[in-house]
Amino acid sequence: MKIDNSLPLEYSTGQNQINILGFWIFLGAEIMLFGTLFAAYFTLVNRTGSGPSGADIFEIAPVLIETFVLLTSSFTIGLAIHAMRLGKKKAMLAFFGITLLLGLGFLSVEIFEFNHFYHVGAGLQTSAFTAILLTTLGTHGAHVTFGLFWGLSIVLQVRKRGLTPETANKSFIFSLYWHFLDVVWIFIFSFIYMKGLM
Repeated sequence: MKIDNSLPLEYSTGQNQINILGFWIFLGAEIMLFGTLFAAYFTLVNRTGSGPSGADIFEIAPVLIETFVLLTSSFTIGLAIHAMRLGKKKAMLAFFGITLLLGLGFLSVEIFEFNHFYHVGAGLQTSAFTAILLTTLGTHGAHVTFGLFWGLSIVLQVRKRGLTPETANKSFIFSLYWHFLDVVWIFIFSFIYMKGLM
């Protein structure tokens, strides 16, 4: 494997560059998935039937906590990649661990929020609005859950093998995924929660 030391470690081999390009293409497919969910949400947002509307069930405090926690995790994963590029393995792992803990915190608040929705009668079968709301939030939450397991596996690999072109490439690609989830959440926060609370 030919390593180009003039490039950041995650880009240092031809295979690594192909992996990153492939992941950008994958993120394009993910954009289409969430774009479809947002389009369905905007179509069905007023189809509440006899069920509650967004203004009836949304609570601002959990949403603000989720937003703060997830955006902070985007900052810490950036610090992890910066530490990785400086060759500081311990700092990289520490920031990676903080990112995963923040992701776990986000998920805990989201589970609390889903429990609240259930208790106020906003289930999947209540109305078209609640169905698409829970599907959109659940799809994002499922991505965060997957990210937690993926991130944990990368932490274990870096601890075992150190910072190599392969582990750096995996870490960088994970950071792209995590930033993508944060961007999706900004759309959810702005166009679902804030618009729904107005």
